[in-house]
Amino acid sequence: MKKRLFLALVAAAFAQSPVLAEEVDVGARLYQESCSMCHGATGMGGGELSQLLKIETPSLTRLAARHDGVFPMLEVIHIIDGRTGMRAHGGPMPVFGSLYSASSVTGGSDYGSVLETRGRIMSLALYLESIQE
Repeated sequence: MKKRLFLALVAAAFAQSPVLAEEVDVGARLYQESCSMCHGATGMGGGELSQLLKIETPSLTRLAARHDGVFPMLEVIHIIDGRTGMRAHGGPMPVFGSLYSASSVTGGSDYGSVLETRGRIMSLALYLESIQE
């Protein structure tokens, strides 16, 4: 029941924006816009900005492999949205929860903005789950 309610809320968030409602793979688009510069177009690392960082950007295609074959969905969501209190990779990764919230559709209610932000983060996490080796 909770899962259905969550999915309905995510769908409602995307329905508020005609552009988002029409997109087939929001997660892939968000990955290309927000992550590929560091983690590479395929998620295997080596993006254009990775050369400027002091730490190596990890492959995002091996997250499940590093967790005994189980994709760490909740951990990934918390890293993306910043709820862990720790910055991923020791610091340089932006907290996208704030970024996605700031770029939310204007004119909606605060509740709609929260749902849209969570929907974006969930879409990105689901995309990352889909590219696991």
